Amino acid sequence: MSAQPQPGFVIRSFQPEDAAACKRLYQDGLIGGTLADNDIALDIDDIQKVYMESDGCHFWVACDSCGSVLGMIGVQHYEDGVGEIRRLRVAKEARRRGIGSALIETALRFCAKQQYLKITLDTFVEPEPTIHLCEKFLFHFERSREIHGRRLMYFYLDLYRKAAPSEPAD
Repeated sequence: MSAQPQPGFVIRSFQPEDAAACKRLYQDGLIGGTLADNDIALDIDDIQKVYMESDGCHFWVACDSCGSVLGMIGVQHYEDGVGEIRRLRVAKEARRRGIGSALIETALRFCAKQQYLKITLDTFVEPEPTIHLCEKFLFHFERSREIHGRRLMYFYLDLYRKAAPSEPAD
């Protein structure tokens, strides 16, 4: 599953050779360089199995024209009708180019095709760009909690109330 090419990047399904780049991108995005208490990151160690070989799950990367991974996003499925957006990351040097928006649009189209009624995501408050993306795509703030002095924010989007982005024309 791939999106139409965007200026300077393309969104495509994860391939096993992307694993090391995704792990680096994940580690670069850790706040304070450490895992959060609610995150053991086992999915990042085996993206192929967790996302690509599990029903209702998928993982995408954003790549430049040379094939370098600039961003990533995954969708996991835990309960009927609900998809969870996970591991949204965009490399610092590639931000403000529309990559995060394109990744979220891709994930939302997938969730709509899966007929999910609700999409959830959580983020620590420090990554302001993620919060802005949540607002842009009309995610609703649900709740927050403190974990070792950091605020974890939970968001959701009801797909049955808002149509997901349409597929690009061929």
